[in-house]
Amino acid sequence: MIRFLQPWWLLALLPVLAMAGVYVWRQFRRRTYAMRFTNVDLLRTLAPKGLGWRRHVSATAFLLSLFVLGAAMARPSVDKQEPLERATVMLAIDVSLSMEADDVAPNRIEAAQEAAKAFVNELPPSYNLGLVSFAKSANVLVSPTKDRSSVISGIDGLTLAEATATGEAVFTSLDAIRTVPADGADGAPPARIVLLSDGYRTSGRSIEDAATAAAQANVPVSTIAFGTDTGVVDIRGNLQRVPVDRLSLQQLAEQTKGYFYEAASVGELKKVYEDMGSSIGHRVEPREVTQWYAGAALLFGLVAAAFSLIWTSRLP
Repeated sequence: MIRFLQPWWLLALLPVLAMAGVYVWRQFRRRTYAMRFTNVDLLRTLAPKGLGWRRHVSATAFLLSLFVLGAAMARPSVDKQEPLERATVMLAIDVSLSMEADDVAPNRIEAAQEAAKAFVNELPPSYNLGLVSFAKSANVLVSPTKDRSSVISGIDGLTLAEATATGEAVFTSLDAIRTVPADGADGAPPARIVLLSDGYRTSGRSIEDAATAAAQANVPVSTIAFGTDTGVVDIRGNLQRVPVDRLSLQQLAEQTKGYFYEAASVGELKKVYEDMGSSIGHRVEPREVTQWYAGAALLFGLVAAAFSLIWTSRLP
């Protein structure tokens, strides 16, 4: 089915239709003048045989050329179903003040950012990817998208804040996954959460409740622990120890059938999504066919010119 992306340009067809109307009117006028000359035999002697019906071919082709060109200005398109991958990965990154500890070079947050960007660059481009940051609360920085540049920009722009709401990060990631449109597919999209943190929840819902919710949603949570037991950070002039809560992060991964890592390599992180599967929806997208109309207009113009040259030795 043809539809027009800028239908108001169809007004350009009005002058063409007016020209066609004038042409038809002129042909009837010619016939009226011919009928006034009643001596048909004498007329045949005085005037050579005309082109007859052939004189309308060039004019018709010329008008069709103008008509199709006018329609092309409205940007004609056809609807086309495009397959759309729904599989989704959410990156959740801890931005609590403890992530400033430098027991991991250059420090925990920069190490987490580099690991996250390496993961982004390796993730298949057909998958949706979203970004959540969490400190005292969790926020969706980038909703699930195939635009990797927006996720990279979000990772680069992370800023630290007080507290650690690990459970909220999982709940917020689950909410973001639910926003992925069905697009005609059945059920929830296959999804994974990758959570990068140094552990020890201090705010929000518990990690146990988050693990239960993720398991019920069939969304594995893979966790990556950053830091050592000897990490310290300067908070308002006071040095505070910030050891890593490996146990909580490991339990979160195990209860949701995810993976637990410490300083994971890119190769290891591929396990996070290699068995994720696929869910294909379909979205109707307009495919512009203006070039078809332009080609048809060119063809009609060439036909008009060719027949006019053959029968009258001039262009229309």
